[in-house]
Amino acid sequence: MIDGVIFKDLTTWGDQRGFFREIIRSTDDFFDCGFGQWSHSLMFNGVIKAWHFHNIQTDFFYVCSGVARIGLCDLRPKSRTYNEVMDFFMGDYQPARIVKIPPGVAHGVKAIQGPVNLFYITSHIYNPQDEIRIAYDDPKIDFDWLKDAPIK
Repeated sequence: MIDGVIFKDLTTWGDQRGFFREIIRSTDDFFDCGFGQWSHSLMFNGVIKAWHFHNIQTDFFYVCSGVARIGLCDLRPKSRTYNEVMDFFMGDYQPARIVKIPPGVAHGVKAIQGPVNLFYITSHIYNPQDEIRIAYDDPKIDFDWLKDAPIK
C-alpha cells in the first residue's frame, strides 16, 4: 500500500427501484485538502490514460460504470513507499469505494470493460503547470499497462 493512498468503502442502499450510494462528504476525514473541481472522464474499451502526477493537487477517483484498472506509483523520493506500485480494479462488480491519490503519486487508468465512467474530484482547479505527464510505458515505472492484471 502506498503511503497516503486511502480507500473509503461506500455503503449502498438498494431496493426494487435501484440503489442510492453516497460518495463523499465535505466532513469525511480523508477529504481534508478541500474542493477544487469535479470532473467526468469517459473511456472506451482498451483506452489507457497514463501516467501523470501532481505536485500540489490531490485526486479522488470513483468509477460509476464499467471496469477500470487503476495503476499508482509513488514518485516521492522522501516517502517510505518510494517507487512502490499499486494495481487494482474499480467499477462494476468491484468493491464500491473511492480512492484518494495524494500529490506525488503517479496515476493512470485503463478501461478494461467499457465504456468506463470515471468521476473525480480534485483539491484544486485545473492547472497545466501541475499536470506532469509520463509515458505509459516509461521503464522507470515497473508497471505493464498492456499485460492484464490478475482479477482478485
